[in-house]
Amino acid sequence: MASKKDAEFDPKNPRLTVGEGAKVAWYVARMCKRGIASETVYQGDLEKKVDRVIDRARERAEKNAKKK
Repeated sequence: MASKKDAEFDPKNPRLTVGEGAKVAWYVARMCKRGIASETVYQGDLEKKVDRVIDRARERAEKNAKKK
């Protein structure tokens, strides 16, 4: 079944660009690698980086939604 593109703005789940998706995937892979090493390893730095990427995507999506 073909899916329709959702053109509506969703503030909780913004569409990521290819570059943003790659960054998030890289950070998640690094978190997984740290998790394999030990369950007590600090991952807050990577979580903050992922949050920043998603926040920038939200800001961009809001700005684009206002233009339309």
